Amino acid sequence: MVPITSNIMLAATWWSRTVSYKIIKGNEIWRFLLVLLTILVAMALGRIVQFFINAYAERIRKKRGSNVVTIFLNAVAKPISVAVFALGFALCRMSLNFGEDAISPAIAAYWTKTAQAVAAVALAYAIYRLVDVIEYYLLRLTSKTKTKLDDMLVPVVRKSLRVTITIIAALWIADGILDANIRAIILSAGVGGIAIALAAKDTIANFFGSITIFTDRPFQIDDLVKIEDHYGPVEEVGFRSTKIRTLQGHLVTIPNSIITNSAVENIGRRPFIRRTSDITITYDSGHDKTQRAVNIIKDILAKVPEINAIEEKPPRVYFSEFNDCSLNIYMSYWVKPPAYWLFQEVNERVNFEIMKQFDAEGIEFAFPTQTLYLKKD
Repeated sequence: MVPITSNIMLAATWWSRTVSYKIIKGNEIWRFLLVLLTILVAMALGRIVQFFINAYAERIRKKRGSNVVTIFLNAVAKPISVAVFALGFALCRMSLNFGEDAISPAIAAYWTKTAQAVAAVALAYAIYRLVDVIEYYLLRLTSKTKTKLDDMLVPVVRKSLRVTITIIAALWIADGILDANIRAIILSAGVGGIAIALAAKDTIANFFGSITIFTDRPFQIDDLVKIEDHYGPVEEVGFRSTKIRTLQGHLVTIPNSIITNSAVENIGRRPFIRRTSDITITYDSGHDKTQRAVNIIKDILAKVPEINAIEEKPPRVYFSEFNDCSLNIYMSYWVKPPAYWLFQEVNERVNFEIMKQFDAEGIEFAFPTQTLYLKKD
């Protein structure tokens, strides 16, 4: 037992001498250990606070659904964690000695400014995240309108606000807290800024193109459009580009500057879909069967409600041409509502009925043929 007791006493003596020994300008080791412990506690406490705020927001979401309270709590959870760390970092300064025989007072000043900068970052981060609350109210307003294009304006506003907040916060922290000479930096970057502006001219053109799209509204989200060789519904309109999903399933990204300088065919806004077709019958049909064929097609079209929904655009059927190999009957009609698959279903009904009644009347469809007459001497 004596050796063990003596070893413990020796260890205690060593620890006491080591801890009380001033190794860095008037500060004992325990002070630096306390700084490390404070930082670790601040980080852990911030995580704990963040966890409880998110858990409370999740309980509210399960009871009442997503609302402005849950969005607010989720937005401030992480910034509060950063703010707790900033507070812990500021308290660490109290554990150290600063002065002529200790750590330089300049370091103390930088320590304070760093803590203030971290606190400012927490505040800016909170404002940055609280843009989600503004987005929530904007989405509620845009959901009451008929157009869907303003729904796409909400993400653009959100991105704009966040970029603005980030720039203002960075300038505020650098110039107001860290005392960086922002004016000199901006002036020295003047030539570089001109070069960047020239390099980013396409980006600027696309930005103003997006403004043109939002003001003129040549199309809405989900509208079926044709821009140059691209044909499909619009999925998204952003700052730089517009995304179109082609009928083959491909996602095409078109710069907004190209859209503003191109012809945009908005197929989705058509009030009806028109079909024109040439129905050819054989020359053997003669006058009576040709007249009968025209009347049959007129009667069939007159019985389709989707074709007769537009009073000022009745269906048109005419015996129009003497072709090389056939007699041509011109047929034209308009289908309303302008739903593409409904249009195809109406066409199918009309086609089957024409085939059925032509077969019953003995009217034959024509196909390319040639008749050769041989003259005998």
